[in-house]
Amino acid sequence: MEIAHYLTEIIKEINLASELIPVESSENLYNKILKSNKVFVAGAGRSGFMVKSFAMRMMHLNKNSYVIGETITPSLGEGDLLLIGSGSGETKSLITLAEKAKKLGGTVVLITIFPESSLGKLADTIITLPGSYKDMLKSHYQTIQPMGSLFEQTLLLLLDAVILRYMEDKGIDSQTMYGRYANLD
Repeated sequence: MEIAHYLTEIIKEINLASELIPVESSENLYNKILKSNKVFVAGAGRSGFMVKSFAMRMMHLNKNSYVIGETITPSLGEGDLLLIGSGSGETKSLITLAEKAKKLGGTVVLITIFPESSLGKLADTIITLPGSYKDMLKSHYQTIQPMGSLFEQTLLLLLDAVILRYMEDKGIDSQTMYGRYANLD
């Protein structure tokens, strides 16, 4: 099969996935971001890259946002938000972070395939995305893509949609964001 055909199929999957995202929970995420003092993100592997991208865009929007594990990340406290991207919802290091964030008075938002997971039981808000992960028999959605690709792509696009909503609400355009863009590269 040609690459162009695969690309078309991936785009079809992403379109379907976007229709399956619960509107109420994504709006809940947005409102929690607005109310938070600081936004912290965590994820492992490719899911981690997606939430790091979100933290970077939040910084471009002048929202205090941080990646867990970076040396310049401050402490989390009451009124802060921890956003976790985890397809399985079972990554041990992320479970430990969620438990600690809750003890410190933070709010935990999980974006996952499996809302009934260990992380799902700890989260204040859960957004369930379609995708497959490791065991296709446990999957809520079948995809032609390998591993967690559909979840990771949908995670990135959902968070980019949150960015667009934030930009609109705050009256911020891309040109303004470039004022906070890295200039030492």
